[in-house]
Amino acid sequence: MLKSKSAWLSGLALAGALMLSAGSAAADQIRIGIANFGEHPQLNAAIAGFKKALTDNGFVEGKDVVYTESHTNFDASLVPQMIAKLQAEQPKLIYTITTPVSQIAKKALAGSGIPIVFAAVTDPVAAKLVPSWDAGDDGMTGASDLQDVAAVMAFTKKLLPNAKRFGVPYNPGEANDVALIEKIKAAAPAAGFEVVEVGVDNVNDIQQRIASLAGKVDVIYGPASNLIQPAIAAVSAAARQAGIPVVNSDDSAVRNGTVPASFAVNYTQVGMNAGNIAAEILKGKDPKTIAPSRPAYKDHMATISRKAMAAFGIEIPASLADCGCIVD
Repeated sequence: MLKSKSAWLSGLALAGALMLSAGSAAADQIRIGIANFGEHPQLNAAIAGFKKALTDNGFVEGKDVVYTESHTNFDASLVPQMIAKLQAEQPKLIYTITTPVSQIAKKALAGSGIPIVFAAVTDPVAAKLVPSWDAGDDGMTGASDLQDVAAVMAFTKKLLPNAKRFGVPYNPGEANDVALIEKIKAAAPAAGFEVVEVGVDNVNDIQQRIASLAGKVDVIYGPASNLIQPAIAAVSAAARQAGIPVVNSDDSAVRNGTVPASFAVNYTQVGMNAGNIAAEILKGKDPKTIAPSRPAYKDHMATISRKAMAAFGIEIPASLADCGCIVD
């Protein structure tokens, strides 16, 4: 009887030790909060890339790291509540996705000691998340999704080697469009392009304005404009009538065969850039000393539509035949 009781107590002690060990392992895991604006393929890709980069840096989900993910279904009024809930879990770091989420998080977490890494923020300096492109802010830095116009032009030269005149329709009444035009004009000489801009302040004017570029440009670039992108099908149709190929800043219209090609920011890579920054912070680096990253050529993704290229009468160059970026 005594022997049986002793064995039972030993077993209980062992079970207790195992429970304590498991509890210690859970306590040792790094908790990271992920504050997303809503479910969207690009934003989801930024999360996947973030986790991959952390895994590559030795922070493995389920072993070293546990994530708490949340989103507000694109309802900005619910973001403060989401941030408060994530903060209550005392994470070692919070990953914020999109400009509005990052701005609210910065204000809500000020003085909390919880570092923030943002992603899918186009201009973190203009958004007042960081003081400059050369440094992070107190407790905050991250990865921008600002398209590299020099990279777009480099890809355009690969696709259309003889192109020299770069046409850009834009909305002169939109500050972001005007700022982008200035960036394009600054990058053009080194890329071997002359920029020909055409203002479009109403979607009803697209046909006429694009037609005015006939004989004046060798390619039209579809910028990330709130006026141009929703009307990219009309831009492409007018360009086709004028005999001008189009390279877009988004791949959706390429995948449905509307536009010949695109060179777009790869959001998985943006997330990886953010994840690499997060790994540095988790290893002890001060966010303030880490400059926010900007997409380079490698952080973009080319997409070429075989169907649309044929419709525009353009052959895919041999140099891009095996790019793995051609869709039917």
